[in-house]
Amino acid sequence: RGRKPWIVGGVALWSLATAAAGWASGFASLFVSRAAVGVGEACYGAISPSFVAERFTPERRGRALAVFSMAIPVGSALGYACGGQAGALFGWRHALWLVGAPGLILAGLCALLPDDAPHQDTPTACAGYREVWAVPTFRLITLAGAAMTFALGGFAVWMPTFFHRAWGLGVDRAGTLFGGITLIAGLTGSLLGGWLADRLRARAGDADLIISGTGLLLGMPLAALALAAPDLHSSVTALFLAETMLFLNMGPLNSAIVAVTRLETRSMAFAANIFVIHFLGDAVSPAIIGWGSDVFGLTRSLLSSCLALGVGGVLCFLARGDFDADSARASGAPA
Repeated sequence: RGRKPWIVGGVALWSLATAAAGWASGFASLFVSRAAVGVGEACYGAISPSFVAERFTPERRGRALAVFSMAIPVGSALGYACGGQAGALFGWRHALWLVGAPGLILAGLCALLPDDAPHQDTPTACAGYREVWAVPTFRLITLAGAAMTFALGGFAVWMPTFFHRAWGLGVDRAGTLFGGITLIAGLTGSLLGGWLADRLRARAGDADLIISGTGLLLGMPLAALALAAPDLHSSVTALFLAETMLFLNMGPLNSAIVAVTRLETRSMAFAANIFVIHFLGDAVSPAIIGWGSDVFGLTRSLLSSCLALGVGGVLCFLARGDFDADSARASGAPA
């Protein structure tokens, strides 16, 4: 069967699991429901980028994937900005029910998507994952994504606390402020990154990596400036610019993965990418920064997120070395 049933199933699963968490009676039931959310998101996230990418020409693919990827910062920002308000007004259980219900409507809309034929020579899971991880460009792209996710996860958890400690903002206001910054920066950076990569592609086949690497390298000093700024206004401005640079890569890095992997293994490539960027990224960065805050102070500890942006940028530029050969091999052209 094609990929559409998996997309529909993933959306339906995480929506039902989100709503089910509102009925949780203890830690065990809450843990199971939240784990099911992760399974649904992973199913959707591994399949849908490839599904979207195959419906656009390479000249338009960056913009298409940028719009698709824009859902991540927008959804995260709305969660910070609206989730707390809904919880305060109605209670946390009602907040989960309110979020879960619209997802079921979206699952129904996904069922209206065009069908696609199943791939005939898809390798086994073990062979497929070995194949994609053997691609040098894919490895470097994935590690760059992990560095970016490390930074973003650290900022998402700890920047509201930084605003609270450094500038005396209330916790609710600090969370809403960070959510607003992420929302606008995510929209701006994602759309701009896709557009820039598509414009540059006519002159450089590895435009996705150039735009992504440049954005991450520019984001590093801007993020550091947000931590060292003399006042709240300067800190917010620098953080907005840093996040805009960070989100430039949302579409281009996904587009680069499409370029260097075969159609038959592309969904496995995205699955491996999602696992690694979260396992090495936002799954560990909040705890590492929290530990560093106790030892060195929060401001110094958050500099690790700034450093991660620089590492990600360097990895993107290193990935350019094998991009042409890997993309030619994936498309079946002579390397």
